[in-house]
Amino acid sequence: MNGAVPGHALTLERLTKRYGGFTAVVDASLTVEQGQFLTLLGPSGSGKTTILMMIAGFVAPSEGRILLDGRDITVLPPEKREFGMVFQGYALFPHMTVAENIAFPLRVRGLARADRDARVRATLDLVQLTQFAERRPTQLSGGQQQRVALARALVFDPALLLLDEPLSALDKKLRAELQEELKTLHRRIGRTFVNVTHDQEEAMSLSDRVAILNHGKLVQMGGPVELYERPRTRFVADFLGKSNMISARVAEARQGGAVLTAGGTRLVQAMDGARAGEAVLLSLRPERITVLTAGETAENVVDGRIASAAFLGAGHSVTVETADLGRLRVTIPTWQASVAPEEGVPLRLGWSADAAAPVADDEDA
Repeated sequence: MNGAVPGHALTLERLTKRYGGFTAVVDASLTVEQGQFLTLLGPSGSGKTTILMMIAGFVAPSEGRILLDGRDITVLPPEKREFGMVFQGYALFPHMTVAENIAFPLRVRGLARADRDARVRATLDLVQLTQFAERRPTQLSGGQQQRVALARALVFDPALLLLDEPLSALDKKLRAELQEELKTLHRRIGRTFVNVTHDQEEAMSLSDRVAILNHGKLVQMGGPVELYERPRTRFVADFLGKSNMISARVAEARQGGAVLTAGGTRLVQAMDGARAGEAVLLSLRPERITVLTAGETAENVVDGRIASAAFLGAGHSVTVETADLGRLRVTIPTWQASVAPEEGVPLRLGWSADAAAPVADDEDA
C-alpha cells in the first residue's frame, strides 16, 4: 500500500429497488465526496444493506443510477468496479495463511510474484499483522480476522472500500478499539469508505457523514454532530440516542424564536418561522437538561419528582415526573451528583432556549 490512489467520489441518483410487490429502497439520492467516510445507518429492514449491494454491483437497481467520479457504473459487473469489500463474517479462506488470504485478490489479477509479495508485506504492516503472516484464520482472534479481511480488501488499491457491518461480530470493548483503528486507517490511506451498520455509536464515532434510512427511505444525511443536535424528525431523534419528546403549542412568535405552552407550563424556544397557534414537537436530549440548585434559574424551568434512577458509571440516568411535560429523562454526570438520586426526591430542571430541536412528527417529512 503506497497511498498513491486517491479516494473517489460516489453519487447515487434516485436509486430504487423492488422485489415483486415489495420496495426495499425508495428514490435514494446521495453523494460521497472523495476520501469521505460515509455510514449508512438504520434499523433492520431499512434498506441500507440493499444500497450497499447495489453499490457493489451484486444487486441491480430497479431505477436510478450509480456514478463513480461522474461515470455511470450502474450496469458494470462487480469485478469491473474494483471495489474492496469487507463482509460481516469476514469470508476468509480457512485453508490459507494470512499472507495467502491477503494475496488472493492479487493472484486473481495476475500480478507478478515479486510485486504481489511486496504489496502483501506493505499491507500486513498497515494493519499491524506482520508477525501473523503464516498463521491460519482459525489461529487468530476475531479482531485479528477483521484486520485480515480489511487487508485483503485494501491490497489491490480499490477505488472504494465497502464495509458490511464489519464490527458486529466483536464484543463491545474490542469493537470500540477497532473503531478507533479503522478511523485511523481511513485517515492514513485517504480512500473513500462506505460503511453499513445498525449501531448508532459506531456510526457517530467513525463517520464524516451519516445517511439515516428508515423503511427504504433516506430520511436525513449530515455530519454526526449535526444529526444528533438538530434531527429533523422524531425518528432520527429517537434513533440517534435518547431524547425527550415535548408536545407544545406556539403562544407567541418572536424574531428567531417563540413562546410555547405545554399545559400550564411556559417554554421559550429558539426556532425560525414560528406561527401563533401551531403545534410544535421538540426533541430535548437528557444531557441538555440541568438540575438547578436553590437560587439557580434558566430560560426554561420545570419542577418534578424523581420516578426512577439508574447509575451508569459516568452518570446517573434519572426519570423525572412532571405535571405538564410528562416524564423527562435527565442525565446527571457522576461528578455533579453530590448524592445518588433517589426515587421521590423533588427536582427543579432547567434548560436553555436553544437546547431542544423542533422536529417533524412524520418521519417522512
